Amino acid sequence: MKTTETPAPLPAESGATVSKVDVPAPESARRRKEGGVLNVFSHGVLIIWAIMVVLPLLWAVMTSFKSDSSIFGSPWSLPDSLHFGNWSRAWTQANMSDYFLNTVLVVGGSLIGTLVLGSMAAYVLARFDFPGNRFIYYLFVGGMSFPIMLALVPLFYVVNNMGLLNTIHGLILVYIAYSLPFTVFFLTAFFRTLPTSVAEAAFVDGASHTRTFFQIMLPMAKPGLISVGIFNFLGQWNQYMLPTVLNTDPDKKVLTQGLVQLAVSQGYKGDWSGLFAGLVMAMLPVLAAYIIFQRQVVQGLTAGALK
Repeated sequence: MKTTETPAPLPAESGATVSKVDVPAPESARRRKEGGVLNVFSHGVLIIWAIMVVLPLLWAVMTSFKSDSSIFGSPWSLPDSLHFGNWSRAWTQANMSDYFLNTVLVVGGSLIGTLVLGSMAAYVLARFDFPGNRFIYYLFVGGMSFPIMLALVPLFYVVNNMGLLNTIHGLILVYIAYSLPFTVFFLTAFFRTLPTSVAEAAFVDGASHTRTFFQIMLPMAKPGLISVGIFNFLGQWNQYMLPTVLNTDPDKKVLTQGLVQLAVSQGYKGDWSGLFAGLVMAMLPVLAAYIIFQRQVVQGLTAGALK
């Protein structure tokens, strides 16, 4: 009978380690290095972008407290003293108070109407199957791609025939119709991410569709409502084309029209400090709304991906 002799292991040299398997150098260090380079590059781009965005805003706020001579003499220096008279002059003499009030009425009414009607339509399209569901949904989606420039002339005649030209409520209705396609598109995708078990439990307990929507589903969709509300607020607050065509009454002009009027009048008068003060007045509400609700905006945008 043959036996197989197993060779004795060689003694390890002093100070040397014996490895059973030759493991190649790990790639984690190389990946960490590449990730670090990418992070440095991305952070650098973000810093440059932040500077490009923030510096003009700070310069406009700083200039609104300067005198006209300081604006042209030392445009990049800090104001020698705070000229609050620029703000009061723009608020009273340039009628910025009237423009601001009209804008608040129009945007506030249209924002409420857009969120209520848009959320109801989106809930029905997301939760109920009926003939024509997808067709109606794609009509709203198609409305997002329709250029508003092509609708200005027929829209003018429609609003005029309805007797809503140069009225606040007419402009509110037009804003609602303009903002509904994006609102329905956004909220339909959001309602589809919400759990159906809560609504089914409410139906079992005897709740109606209306009560289930307003007391259960709508509070659950709060992040999405805030997100789409911020987007609609920004778009409606900065809207210029629609009020220019449909609102020619000087007493009912909104803030964007007032800024153009202010730029023309103050340009002839040479009151550049008052012009910058009016510009900052129009800018601050939008900036404050985004700063206050920025966390809700991010939550609403990422909710569909996290569920």
